[in-house]
Amino acid sequence: MSLTIALPDDQELPKETAALLKQLPQANIFRMLANAPTSLPGFVQLATSILMGSQFDARKREIAILRIGKVTHSSYEWEQHVLIAQRVGVTADEIAQIGVDGPVTGLDEEGRFLCRVAEEISLNVRLSDEALALLLERYGRRQATELILCCSYFNMVSRFLESTRVELDADLKKLHADNNGQLTR
Repeated sequence: MSLTIALPDDQELPKETAALLKQLPQANIFRMLANAPTSLPGFVQLATSILMGSQFDARKREIAILRIGKVTHSSYEWEQHVLIAQRVGVTADEIAQIGVDGPVTGLDEEGRFLCRVAEEISLNVRLSDEALALLLERYGRRQATELILCCSYFNMVSRFLESTRVELDADLKKLHADNNGQLTR
């Protein structure tokens, strides 16, 4: 058995945290976050703003998130977002291309650019001047900022998932079907 941080039971949690968990998809990531009960509401609020309140296109967002999952070696993030990406129109072939080792070459120019942005933020922390200029030119200030925030957030998520060793949920398809896009558009 590998070392992990245990998922808390409801009786171990403050009442308001247990109540919030009941309103969320029954995903292991949220239960793990409940170990830091004062952080759970803010985490969910930021996720909701990125996944539901952003003007940035959901399909493009999921391409970037999948690439983050790949380059940060976060199988939980990858597997969860494969299902979300499919729901917003990313094809199985595109998902396979995003998941390659090394540079992404099998996508159209925009897909390659989204993967580049995700990789630069994930691996270099700072987006290159060239990529930032193109991002601003292509999407404008608001959507460029939203994509950078999205990439930064999901880098944090990957690092949290991997460092706490959150196990992949037993039945992802059922989890997603039961929640019907509750946290995504």
